[in-house]
Amino acid sequence: MNLDFLSFLKEHYNILIYLLTWLIAVYRYRTYFDTVLKYFPILIMYTFLTELLGYFIKYHEEFQFFSDYRYSWRNVIIYNIYQVVCFLFFYWVYWKTLTKKKHRKWLMYGIILSMFSQLLSVFFQNPFHMHLYYANIIGSLVLILAIALYFKEKREKSNSFSKRYNLLFWVSLGLFVFYIFFPFILLVGYIRYDLYAEYHFRTVLLALILFMYGCFNIGLLIGKRRAFG
Repeated sequence: MNLDFLSFLKEHYNILIYLLTWLIAVYRYRTYFDTVLKYFPILIMYTFLTELLGYFIKYHEEFQFFSDYRYSWRNVIIYNIYQVVCFLFFYWVYWKTLTKKKHRKWLMYGIILSMFSQLLSVFFQNPFHMHLYYANIIGSLVLILAIALYFKEKREKSNSFSKRYNLLFWVSLGLFVFYIFFPFILLVGYIRYDLYAEYHFRTVLLALILFMYGCFNIGLLIGKRRAFG
């Protein structure tokens, strides 16, 4: 096997996790095709393609956006776009899922704040050259709020099926844990890259990705339609 390909698998094994999750999501699609997660496989494939393009931009000249050698390897813009799409997708999922009027109202205020922070960040940070760290922190906090409201409503709602078989529960658990840490890890990498490298924050980030997608896959594999919600 080509040594470059083996090196690619070693450094970017998370890309294979995305592909595996997409295959499972498509295979189990019949269990959630008529739910708010019906577009979930599209988001997972988008994640896979974004990571793949990010790799090619960074390591292959023919895919790079900038002619200036100082910026030619930078692929941040595709991740900034991806993050906005990801936030909007899950905001929509929880807005559709929440049943209490006040909870949906709170979430809508949070969505407006999150999108405004993304727009405002563009005027202070170059989205082609750096992550929109502060906007991502706000976006993550809004998503955490949405998930917390969902968990609260689920706890108050009686259901003959255990949450163990609820796909949205497992998706929410993975997202909740990941987004508690994700924006702050990026911020440390931006403000104190020496600490980011010294304490192996990239490894921590990959571990969080594995946990999140592990939750996704558990939900996809054992989820039952009647338990969804």
